[in-house]
Amino acid sequence: MILVDTGPLVALFDPSEAQHSRCVRLLEGIDESLVTTTPVLTEAFHLLRPGSPGPPRLMAFITDGGLSVLPLDDQWRRRCFELMVHYADQPMDLADASIVSAAERCRTDKVFTLDLKHFGAYRIRRGYHQIPFRVIGDAEGPWIVREGTGEDSPVPDEHAHLPGALGSAAE
Repeated sequence: MILVDTGPLVALFDPSEAQHSRCVRLLEGIDESLVTTTPVLTEAFHLLRPGSPGPPRLMAFITDGGLSVLPLDDQWRRRCFELMVHYADQPMDLADASIVSAAERCRTDKVFTLDLKHFGAYRIRRGYHQIPFRVIGDAEGPWIVREGTGEDSPVPDEHAHLPGALGSAAE
């Protein structure tokens, strides 16, 4: 499962977007299910120009099963609000918070986004661990920020998929 953020949805369905070709190429290489959230979908439809071909194409993509949409229930919405307060310095909007909370709930760390700055900073809570997102199409990631040092280092490929990818107590 790959969570999809607003940026790729807008770029995929608006050919005038600078990242359109890149997102189409990335989408063609994805063989996992794509999932987004209601807040992301709302934001994407807002950014796609009304009257342009984008909104009907996105509607058809969803209707044809290319993208599933997760609704927010009360518990999930509360978690989104907690995240928005926690990441207020970024700042985090509801769409991004819904992706982070969806990653926690669905136990995935993969996200298709153009927002490397924010999704490079956000962490997915897994028990006592805080794990980074794996950004689809980002050859540089995922990255760990080693707290207190200001140093970044890549997560070793053989451990990137593990919930404890932030390292062990022995380090």
